[in-house]
Amino acid sequence: MKVRIPKHKEFLIKFEDGYAQEAEAWEALNQIVKDYSVDGKSVYTPTFIEDNEDKVKALQEKYQFTYEIIEK
Repeated sequence: MKVRIPKHKEFLIKFEDGYAQEAEAWEALNQIVKDYSVDGKSVYTPTFIEDNEDKVKALQEKYQFTYEIIEK
């Protein structure tokens, strides 16, 4: 059997070791996913990255993490 799995993009988010607000930041990042799923969308929606990158950038400024977008 052959299965074609479409490529998709993902955020790869990294915090410094021992970052005090990491749990709070993950909660805020997960809220982006929850808010996005209200319309029946998910992280596998082809436009997830484009639709949410500005929100992730805003949280990056607040919580000082690094991220990159990878294609799988």
